[in-house]
Amino acid sequence: MTPPRLLLLTDRRQLPQGRGLVEVVTRCADAGATTVVLRELDLEGSARADLAAELASCVGVVAARAVLPGAHAVQLASHQPVADAGGLPHGRSCHDPDDVVRAVAQGASWVTVSPVAASRSKPGYGPPLGADGVRRAVAAAAGTPVYALGGVEAGTVPDLRAAGAHGVAVMGAVMRAADPAAVVSRLLAALGDR
Repeated sequence: MTPPRLLLLTDRRQLPQGRGLVEVVTRCADAGATTVVLRELDLEGSARADLAAELASCVGVVAARAVLPGAHAVQLASHQPVADAGGLPHGRSCHDPDDVVRAVAQGASWVTVSPVAASRSKPGYGPPLGADGVRRAVAAAAGTPVYALGGVEAGTVPDLRAAGAHGVAVMGAVMRAADPAAVVSRLLAALGDR
């Protein structure tokens, strides 16, 4: 997979009442999002597989933690064995440079580092890494693309890119938005993808 600048992570529990995940992802795709990391880990396997297949009609799907039909890659947690990717290209969720070094040594095609800022989606998950933490992760990644995740907004993108991030991964800022497509457009513009 050619890594896009923006990874959109799903969480239907953060959507405004009355809005569906497929609708939101479709609107984001119309605004230029090309790849979604399908989380929804509380769903049973068949329901997640159906959702992956439905989303694959408008975006590339990266399945969180397990292979799903229609997904072209897998996003593994920091502690998961590589075998869980089922031979597909995989990324790895990392929280410090040591995680990044291990992920790269195990063949990760990209890594996310989080949280880079305070995050409403996962409050108290850890001290924010900031641009300096992203810079350290990029150095540890030795050329593997790094995505900054957690509390990312369009206004913070230039500093994250200047720190060496290949791109950003965003969940709550899009999932909670009254106009998710507008948020995606602003992020892509800040990333230079517009």
